[in-house]
Formats: sequence, structure tokens, C-alpha cells
Amino acid sequence: MEIVLLGTGAATPTLHRRPTSTAVILNGEISLFDCGEGTQLQLLKAKLRPGKLARIFISHLHGDHFNGLIGLLTSLQLGGREKVLHLYGPEGTKDYLAFMQNLTGFRFDYILAVSEFDGAAEEIIWEFDACTVTARPLQHRIFTAGFRFEEKPGLGKFDSEKAAKLGIPPGPLRSHLQNGKSIELPDGRRIEPVEVVGPPRPGKKVAICLDTQPCENAVKLARDVDLLIHEGTFEHARVKLAGETGHSTVVQAAEIAKNAGVQRLIITHISARYREEEAVALAEQACAVFTRAVIGRDLMRIVV
Repeated sequence: MEIVLLGTGAATPTLHRRPTSTAVILNGEISLFDCGEGTQLQLLKAKLRPGKLARIFISHLHGDHFNGLIGLLTSLQLGGREKVLHLYGPEGTKDYLAFMQNLTGFRFDYILAVSEFDGAAEEIIWEFDACTVTARPLQHRIFTAGFRFEEKPGLGKFDSEKAAKLGIPPGPLRSHLQNGKSIELPDGRRIEPVEVVGPPRPGKKVAICLDTQPCENAVKLARDVDLLIHEGTFEHARVKLAGETGHSTVVQAAEIAKNAGVQRLIITHISARYREEEAVALAEQACAVFTRAVIGRDLMRIVV
């Protein structure tokens, strides 16, 4: 699994930080979380192929999280996209798309399958071939969803030595066992997968929580993940402003990571008030609470 931070800024773009967008790549397939202004250009800069984009999740309808959506969707149309694209967003997403289409007259020749969140639901889970995505409401000024992306468990390790001792020849019989199917040998013995295959290997887990104040659902989404991407819009001296605007400080993001038992923390959604050289000071504040914290930057790539 690979993560590409396409945009790490907050409401106002800067020369160094574009508005929020995060690509999660698994088995060559891209899931996009939020689509701030300029996301389609960031995809090009990151050398991510639009044809690999399978689904888009929009956390909430503040402009810095979805203003790039129409541009991306129409560029996919102009690029000749044919396969279905799934879009998940809060209530109002369908109305927004219909308004923009009526206003500009553009249409999609590919299927855009739009699903809206139920704002009253405490938890929503989508299941795909290789992963599941869980959404929970966060604590912001309007309804906002946080996400947990989980790779499905992998096949257990096949023990070739045990297989040889049991007289299982290389080939299809071993493949059947690796895929969880029992087999029967020519001498009549029945072999079960558990005899030669280890326990399933756990999949990788990533949580994405922005925009939000510190809240219990952020901890639940981030529990024991390999990587947490959490907003840290402000330095901790501005904790009062963070609360008033429905955001978190870098220290609060670190506290969420510590409480949730995550492996690594990437802090993003950085206010435009901070110059690039100030990222070091922001990181120091976070690391004083959670040592495995870094400040994200545009086009940063993280292998999970």
C-alpha cells in the first residue's frame, strides 16, 4: 500500500501547499480521499494514472475539500474514460453535481455512481474486493466524515517443508491448499489447509481524519492503524482558535495518535499562515507528545 499526499494545505492554497487531497494506492488501484482545488494537476505531478482511479470519497462540503471535483470529473470525460467511477459524499453531493451539469451543460459518457452518506449514521462500511472503508462522523462545523481504509487479510504463509513431508507434490494441489481448499492425495489421505498454511496475514490499515476537533470517533477510526493522517491546522498556542473553527492543533493530533496506538502519524491540513520553514517547529510540538509524527508536504509518498 502506498499513500500520496496530493494536497496538504487548509482553506487557502499557497505556493507550497495545495488544498486537501490524499491518494491511497492498493494493488495499483487508486482511492482518492477529498478533492481540493488543483487535485487533477497534483495527480499529474505525482505521475498517478487517472485510469487507475476507482473511487472518490468526499469528507464534507467545504470548498477546500471538493472544489477540484468538477475539474477532475470533466477531465476524465475529456480523457475518454469508459469504466465506472464510484463517488461517495455527504448529503448534497448529488444536488451539487446536478446543478453544475445543468449550469454548464456537460455530461458524462462514463458511469458516475454516486452514493451519499447518511448523516445520522454512526458508522458506515463499504466493502470492496481488496479492502474495506469505514466512515464515522467527526466534530467539525458541518457534517464531516473521517475514514478508515483497511486492506483485507492476505493468505497465510505456505510451509513448503511440511508439504513435502506430507507428500504433497508442487503444483495445483498446493495452490488449492494455499487458497483455503482441502485436498485428497492419491493414497486417500485428506489434507486440510491448516496443516500447511499459516494464519492469514493482517492487512495494512490507514485512517484519515480531517477536518475535526479532537473527538472519540477519530480515536476509534485510528485505533491500531499503521498510519494516521490527521489534521493539525494550527500550532498549539492557537488552541482556542482551533476550537472555534472546528479544527485541531498539531499537539492535539499527536494526542489522538498516542491514544489510538497508531504506528505513524502524518499531520496535514496546515494553515496558510505558516511558512514552510515553520514546519520544523510544528513537528517539534507534535513529537513532544508522539515521537513518530511528521508534518506532511505536497506530493509526499509513504509506503505502508
